[in-house]
Amino acid sequence: MAHIVVLGAGIGGMPAAYELRAELGGSHRITVINAVDYFQFVPSNPWRAVGWRTREAITLPIEPLLKKRGIEFIGQAAARIDAENNAIELLDGSRVDYDYLVITTGPRLAFEEVPGAGPTEGHTQSVCSVDHADHALTAYERFLDAPGPAIIGAMPGASCFGPAYEFAFIFSRDLQKRKLRHKVPITFVTSEPYIGHLGLGGVGDSKGMLESELRNHDIKWICNAKVTKVEDSKMFVTELDDMGQVKREHELPFNYSMMLPAFKGVDAVANVEGLCNPRGFVIIDEYQRSKKYRNIYSAGVCVAIPPVEATPVPTGAPKTGYMIESMVTAIVHNIAADIAGQPATAKGTWNAICLADMGDTGAAFVALPQIPPRNVNWFKKGKWVHLAKIAFEKYFIYKMKSGSSEPVYEKYVLKALGITRLTDRH
Repeated sequence: MAHIVVLGAGIGGMPAAYELRAELGGSHRITVINAVDYFQFVPSNPWRAVGWRTREAITLPIEPLLKKRGIEFIGQAAARIDAENNAIELLDGSRVDYDYLVITTGPRLAFEEVPGAGPTEGHTQSVCSVDHADHALTAYERFLDAPGPAIIGAMPGASCFGPAYEFAFIFSRDLQKRKLRHKVPITFVTSEPYIGHLGLGGVGDSKGMLESELRNHDIKWICNAKVTKVEDSKMFVTELDDMGQVKREHELPFNYSMMLPAFKGVDAVANVEGLCNPRGFVIIDEYQRSKKYRNIYSAGVCVAIPPVEATPVPTGAPKTGYMIESMVTAIVHNIAADIAGQPATAKGTWNAICLADMGDTGAAFVALPQIPPRNVNWFKKGKWVHLAKIAFEKYFIYKMKSGSSEPVYEKYVLKALGITRLTDRH
């Protein structure tokens, strides 16, 4: 009997556990380890940050969900991975041995890279976790009593730009509903070289469409923006030109700011010699396996993917839901093959598909593959995307409650967009 440990219980880890159980049956042991005892549907955090969702609506207790399917759960953070001896050391000093390890931890949020950033020790909010979204909502409720300038965007080195755009439009729309929008100048500050770059080199007409939307929402923007520090009510931004030279220095006042940080690998993963790149992301082969430790697999944001292109201010490549889903499925098939003594054959797809909400409308983009040149390069806007995002949220949470191993993107999202799956990630 093999013991498979899944480290991390987010939108990659929970489906991984369900798919492993469905593929392997009850003859092998599966354990999920997570730093907290609840699953959080991260894509809903921008809604939570303005009070459009309750915490209870987008979180689920993990242990009872896994127990129903014969999957063990440990609600504790990993302190260290002893990859040479196939074990994980937990914070309480105990050890969990494994035959196979699936790393789906997500990122560590590198607020420390910009002095004064972050919701706990700094002056900016975040929507990267439900706890941060709760904190952002509390700050927003205070802001409503004294509205003023707002800054929304992404720090240098950020790779997940979609939620920044989403929050800017949701924030604007909520203020409109409250009849307060006229009191709040909004500036979108982003490390992207242009609006709509998205860490992908643009997708279709994402530049023109998102610029138009920002204008329609009376949101100004600064691109190639290197935030150097944040003080109480003031952000310091160096704007670069296309050659990376200083174009302008900005001191931007704000009463509220939500800035997505750069990501790094979590410490327990990043500290394993030979497992990760310098940023702490897991280096994998085409079968989602570590190149050094052949029984360690990884999927999601914690995987090392090179930037699509060099930019004046560093930006990373996003890992979208479809990509994570395909990585997880590849891992499950390859672990099953290895247990059976067969070679790995399944590969994840490096394709980007995203539904981005804009408050009462939305935008969908598809980049197949993620790195240009592409077979599909598509970007559309419409109220249907807003409705699709809501439906996706409801279905994914239902999938977590039911323990379904059914692929969401493969079966529903691609079909709805009229796209046939492309299996080659290169």
